[in-house]
Amino acid sequence: MTIPAARADQASTVQLQAERARAFRALHEGPGPLLLPNPWDAGSARLLASLGFAALATTSGGFAATLGRLDGEVTREEALGHAALIAAATPLPVSADLENAFADEPAGVAETIGLATAAGLAGCSVEDYTRRPGEPIYDLGLARERVAAAASAAKAAPGPMVLTARAENYLHGRPDLADTIRRLQAYQDAGADVLYAPGLTSLADIRAVVSSVDRPVNVLAFAGAPAVPQLAEAGVRRISVGSAFSNAALGALVSAARELREEGTYGFLDLAATGRAQASAAFRAQ
Repeated sequence: MTIPAARADQASTVQLQAERARAFRALHEGPGPLLLPNPWDAGSARLLASLGFAALATTSGGFAATLGRLDGEVTREEALGHAALIAAATPLPVSADLENAFADEPAGVAETIGLATAAGLAGCSVEDYTRRPGEPIYDLGLARERVAAAASAAKAAPGPMVLTARAENYLHGRPDLADTIRRLQAYQDAGADVLYAPGLTSLADIRAVVSSVDRPVNVLAFAGAPAVPQLAEAGVRRISVGSAFSNAALGALVSAARELREEGTYGFLDLAATGRAQASAAFRAQ
């Protein structure tokens, strides 16, 4: 009996998602922290894969910049389409930055995570940031319900996605370690697989977080944060860069443009040659 092409493609997609999800989960149990860089388009994803990274994660801020927007100004449909593009760009597992899942209520969060499954993702994250300046962080009770809904939807994927729950206090003017730990513990109890409090830079604070939970902890490469060997020694299991690589690329563009416009010289061509050579090797391998 011949299987229709559409059904065969769907079965292949389901199998691929399951395989990548299993591989991504296993990477959190390796001998050292998983270094998880954040590409912002298919080209940067392929380039990072060519440099030897084992997994990738999308960046909401980096993607928004490609559209000429600020972080937080992308729609759910745009974010999911972008995540699917990154997931299709390389064979590596991909985790998606889904901000606050583009919903306040748990049912909306679950819907977003369910839709993310079809993008071929191995993992995704959900924040407790409300997007409301006067009330930036969800009440803990609602935040826990949102994570529980996300966890249930993530586990329903063909290959259960690795759900990262984020406590956003330190990025939004609430540097409260005790509340951050309390939130991460609640998110662990709600079913999160990885816990993440972006903005932490004190090694003592990071140690306190790691010792207070029983799930892998992700740390953001942030100004003033400890180096990778120190984070590894502290028990951190994953390190990501957020929009830093994207911003570094923009910074290089600004520097090159200013040199050309203000100095009339071409020193930027040395860096351009490095990029061209690596891109050529990475893209040829596809």
